[in-house]
Parts: sequence; C-alpha cells; structure tokens
Amino acid sequence: MESLASLLGTSLPLIQAPMAGVQDETLAIAVAHAGGVGSLPCAMLDPAQLESALRAFATLPRPINLNFFCHAMAEPDAADGRRWRDALMPYYAEYGVEPPAPSTAGARRPLDAATVDLLEAFRPRIVSFHFGLPDAPLLARIKGWGATVLSSATTVEEGRWLQRQGADAVIAQGIEAGGHRGHFLSDDLTIQPGTHELVAALSKALAVPVIAAGGVGDRADVRALLAAGASAVQAGTAYLLCPEATTSAVHRAALQEPGRDAAVTNLFSGRPARGLVNRLMRELGALSELPPTFPWASQALAPLRAAAEARGRDDFSPLWSGARPGTQAGRDAARVTRQLMGAG
Repeated sequence: MESLASLLGTSLPLIQAPMAGVQDETLAIAVAHAGGVGSLPCAMLDPAQLESALRAFATLPRPINLNFFCHAMAEPDAADGRRWRDALMPYYAEYGVEPPAPSTAGARRPLDAATVDLLEAFRPRIVSFHFGLPDAPLLARIKGWGATVLSSATTVEEGRWLQRQGADAVIAQGIEAGGHRGHFLSDDLTIQPGTHELVAALSKALAVPVIAAGGVGDRADVRALLAAGASAVQAGTAYLLCPEATTSAVHRAALQEPGRDAAVTNLFSGRPARGLVNRLMRELGALSELPPTFPWASQALAPLRAAAEARGRDDFSPLWSGARPGTQAGRDAARVTRQLMGAG
C-alpha cells in the first residue's frame, strides 16, 4: 500500500485542519512551506474566491488540501426562521440592533457539479470532505484526475462506509475535536468516542490509512496517536493563535482563558459543533430546538455577533475549540508545525 506521506505529497505526517471563519490561504500556505499539509475550508467560498485560491496554490511545490461539505442542503423554512429570531429578540433589544431580514447569503454549501468543473481545471491533489462524501458521479470525477480523497468519520461504522465508497484515507474525528462534528450516519452524539479510542478501532477495521483529529495540542499528543495506529494527525486548535490565522480578538482571548469550559452546541449553525461556552450557550442551552436547520442559524446571529465583538465581548461568537486550546500560544504556523512534529 502506498504510504500516506506519498499520497499527500508531504514530508511530515501532519495536516492543518480546515477551519472556516478563522483562516484563509495564508495559514494553509505557511503550513505547507513548513512541511505539513495546509488546508483551506471551501464551503463558504464563492466561485471567484475559490478560483483565486486555486491559482495561488498552483504555484506551490506542495499540495494544499481543499475541504468541502457534503450535507443535504435544506431550503430555509420561514417558520423556523421566525422562531429563531423571536428567541433572539431580547438580545436585539439589548444591543440596539434590528433583526436581519431572512437571507441565504454566506451559507455553508455542499459540493456541487459547478464547483467540480472549477476544480477540474486545476486538478488539486488533495480533496477532503465533512459529513460524508459527494454523490458518486462527482466523486468519480475527482478521483479520475488522481486526487487523494479524505473524509471524516466519527465512528467505526462511518469509517467502513467511507472506505467502501472510495475514500483513500479516513480522518478519525474524536469527540475532543473542535468545530463541527463530521457525523453523517447517525445524529446520536453519544456514540462518538475519543480520538485515541477511535483511531485504534479504525486502524484495525480499515485497510486505508487513518488520520487522527482531536486533542492534538503538542508533540506528546502526536506520539500517542501515532502509537495508537494513526498514519498522520490533523491539528486545528493548535493553529488558532498563530498570526497567520484570522481568528478574532475575542476568540483569541477566550482560547487563552484558563479553565474556560467547552461544549458541543448547535446554536451557531444548526448543527452540533464543539466550542468554548459563552453567554448564548449558557442562556439558551448548548443543544437546543430553537435554531433552524443547518446552515441557516448564523444569519440571524450576525448583527448580534458584530455588535458584541465591537464591545470586546464574545456573547454571540462561535468560539470553536478542541480539547487543547492555548497550547501553542505565541508561535507562528511554522513553529507550531515543527513543535508538533518534534522539530522545534
């Protein structure tokens, strides 16, 4: 079997996790130059933004991982939207902002044929997915130009499904990982194990390489996960404090606050994701029936988030974080990469 390093075209068994809202091409390129695999979250990019990134990446000596979502895109429901805005009405009044008109702008969207048309013109070497895999015809086109396909699994069942459908490697996303849960076969969050346990189980169950994601804060974490059976690790939270990340000021402060609790919440997007607890989560409950179906929750929160952040408050901000926030504070992306790999 071809090694994962050969598949990924990298000298280090490390992928920087794609993190929408807190990074752009700058972080991905910095990690690539340091010998890891840089990643770009693409679900919120419009065609012009994606093409610009593809052109920039085409000149690099190492490939960049392009990440897309594969969720079923539900149309926004007017009644759901009204319920959510009604729940937020006391906050609009407190901050003196108007509830926004219903909008579909800026929503996370799944991979579609038009996007694959654009990708095919550049033939990126690594393409990864969250929430499963795209429809078979789209996946066949991507694999047809020789791309290495990665996707996230939160259970052994999901890992086996991904292998059967043609994934070249499976990302074992443990419960410690920050951001959105990658689950797609079951909505039961109680069946997602920790990263170490999931890596060990998947490495025994699968023939394809396993990449560990969740709880990767320092070199000791990397060593433990590689010993458990991972061929590589994927780190996200470790890079959030880098100068190359676009992490907001309130998010950076929260990541460095000692003892700040974290929880899985659906308030910010309508789908469960792990982040640091803030006011909205405390007052409405981390997991709630109030938000509309993914991805339509964030639009109503946008003016509240902007107003609070202007006051230096994180009341309505998604503070995505894994289990090891702040461990790499003060380091740039190259130093984080070297430290995680034991070279710095």
